[in-house]
Amino acid sequence: MAGTNHGHTPAAWTGVIIAFIGFCVSGAFMVMAEPLGFWAGLVVVLLGGVVGLVMRAMGLGQPRKPAHS
Repeated sequence: MAGTNHGHTPAAWTGVIIAFIGFCVSGAFMVMAEPLGFWAGLVVVLLGGVVGLVMRAMGLGQPRKPAHS
């Protein structure tokens, strides 16, 4: 994929950073044996995906390629 801009967009970076924070939170609460914090961390992971999709819809993501027929 040389020469592409795959993933180097504000939407991708923001979504991944939020998901990574959620992953870290979830992991920390798993070690502390706190189920509520673990599930809250997983909610943050999902929120990262939603934020990435919303930002892409706002035009901050990779442009869509036209469909080939």
